Amino acid sequence: MRQRVLTVYVTLLVAACLGLALPLCGSIAARGTSDMLLDRINDTARFAGLAEPSVLTGAAGTLSGELTAYDQLYGIPVVIVDRDGRVVAASREGATLATLDPAQDSGGELPEAVRTALAGNRMGSDTVVYPWQDGPLIVAEPIGRSGEVVGAAVTASPTGALRRATLAQWCVAWAAVAALMVAGIAAAGPLTRWVLRPIDDLDEATRAVSGGSLGTRVRTAAGPAELRRLGESFNQMADTIASMLESQRTFVAYAGHQVRNPLAALRLRVDSLSRHLTPAGAPEHRLALDEVDRLSRICDSLLTLARTEDAEHSVVWEDVAEVVEERVVSWAPIAERAGAVLVREGEEGVRVRCVEGTLDQALDALIDNALKFGGPGVRITVRTHRVPGGPDGPGHVDVHVVDDGPGLPAAQLDQAARPFWRDGHDGVGGSGLGLSIVVTLLELQGADLSLRPAEPHGIDARIRLPL
Repeated sequence: MRQRVLTVYVTLLVAACLGLALPLCGSIAARGTSDMLLDRINDTARFAGLAEPSVLTGAAGTLSGELTAYDQLYGIPVVIVDRDGRVVAASREGATLATLDPAQDSGGELPEAVRTALAGNRMGSDTVVYPWQDGPLIVAEPIGRSGEVVGAAVTASPTGALRRATLAQWCVAWAAVAALMVAGIAAAGPLTRWVLRPIDDLDEATRAVSGGSLGTRVRTAAGPAELRRLGESFNQMADTIASMLESQRTFVAYAGHQVRNPLAALRLRVDSLSRHLTPAGAPEHRLALDEVDRLSRICDSLLTLARTEDAEHSVVWEDVAEVVEERVVSWAPIAERAGAVLVREGEEGVRVRCVEGTLDQALDALIDNALKFGGPGVRITVRTHRVPGGPDGPGHVDVHVVDDGPGLPAAQLDQAARPFWRDGHDGVGGSGLGLSIVVTLLELQGADLSLRPAEPHGIDARIRLPL
């Protein structure tokens, strides 16, 4: 938009300057020509009054001396002609109408100004001499006797001085216009910034809000009324979004916190039932305890999710291989009872700096999904792989949770991380929040989750952690 405003501004400035300069130059040329023309008309009219007897008698007499003196004084040739265009008297010997303006080839015809005068009319004032014209200014006055035109007095004034004066004034005018244009173009940048300042403020606020700074607001105390209304609408929208997110976080945190205490009490009571069970009921008792532990982990994930908008997070160094080993050991009994095989592979001694508790909760969600949807006999491999850094960055660590279950089509893999998405498995519980929570947790430390098909079948869930 800044470029458009600058383009419109500069275009209007140039058009206004040209619209001022061109008429001004025309007025300067017309004014100079008018002054010269008025002076020559007076001189020519005087000669027309003196030349009447000479035209009637056909003898120049003393008129030639008057014309010669005038020509010598001002350098302006004068010719007196009769009604047929024949020269009666001239200021220069051998002067004719053709010699007054050699540049004009009239083909033997009388000049237009002379024809006008012989017709009894005076020369109009619409003649303008421009700097690029090099001919003289021809002025003709009719010579009359008792209302009858008997001849004409003609002067041919050189226009060199007039053209130079006009050109000099034009240069001054164009210099002033150029200075005005330069000043206007120099002011274009600050003026455009001033005009677009409310829009720039709105753009900065929008970027800040989209980046997570929900407390950013637009200043609405100044600026055009339309942009003030737009800023107020933006602030109201930001307030609504912040209020909704705060309500959502409060609800999630409240729900997770309130459920933890009953779950802890429930686990103690279920655990205390072990001494009252028969050996046949022991497996079911262990399954109940596992489910209670799983619910506890879900509550922890809810609380962590509710804190993802906090300004400060507890960031610690963690050994990726140790975290993977702990989660594999924790899930091994559940995998065994489900008839699945859970193994760990990969490198040792790889440490990353991440938000405390996010990696193990992400692995819990991925392993749980693999067990839940992989089917009986599924094999789950948790593999750690370090990718060295290069010119583009310090490198990263990939943690793969790969199963050989039925998998999902590629189109559904792209949607699996959406909140509340379900793939339609019959008889399998779940809210569709597990993977979306994993994505949110990983984003806290700049990590990401991607789902790809495994070979020959299954799902390869990859957690990429920056080093």
